[in-house]
Amino acid sequence: MDTAESGADGWEHLAPGVARRRLPFLDVTIGLVVGDEGVLLVDTGSTLAEGARLRLQVRELTGRPVTHIALTHAHFDHVFGTAAFSGVRVYGHRALDGCLERGRDALREDAVTHGVGPGPAAEAADVLVRPDRLVDDGYELDLGGGRTALLFHPGTGHTTHDLAVYVPGTPAVVFCGDLVEESGEPQAGPDAVPAAWPATLDRLLAVGGETAVYVPGHGAAVDARFVRAQRDALTARFTAS
Repeated sequence: MDTAESGADGWEHLAPGVARRRLPFLDVTIGLVVGDEGVLLVDTGSTLAEGARLRLQVRELTGRPVTHIALTHAHFDHVFGTAAFSGVRVYGHRALDGCLERGRDALREDAVTHGVGPGPAAEAADVLVRPDRLVDDGYELDLGGGRTALLFHPGTGHTTHDLAVYVPGTPAVVFCGDLVEESGEPQAGPDAVPAAWPATLDRLLAVGGETAVYVPGHGAAVDARFVRAQRDALTARFTAS
């Protein structure tokens, strides 16, 4: 994936075969992992239009279509673009499936509240894609050519069903979803589990280690020191509350 370097349609090269893109709307981060036989996209954006643009960009960057999608959690800005990808295997934590089914209307309303037009929000909610591959604690996805991606549930925190993606390599890369945020304070909505969040970040660090690149759900890529500092800040924040 030589073309997926910083500046090419906003894609930033993180490691061989691994890239990410910060979307202009809400600074959502999208991950990309390329193997010899498969192409994994981590999250799909806030609208069907964003998803369609990502689909075209990935084909331009890699010469191949997306074959697998991992959804880090059920918030609209990470899942509403999924229906733009047909015939793709969609992975999520086991609890994600029910959250998407029960929360369809709430996701649409939340999208509008955050600036998505009512029409695009309703369209995305109507065709909302639920995962067809459910992950409990972890699942190793083989993308071919020795490229694997570990989809794992480090624990609850931002939601009850957070899923992270660990990609071994030099450096290793961890796509954290909104368990980690760089461009703003981590958001704790009604589906968050604040008391468990710091310990979940400890488990995330245990998988990624000291030298990994940690990719937050929003903002710039960070290192282990940043994740530890955010863990400490969350501990103080939720203990104080």
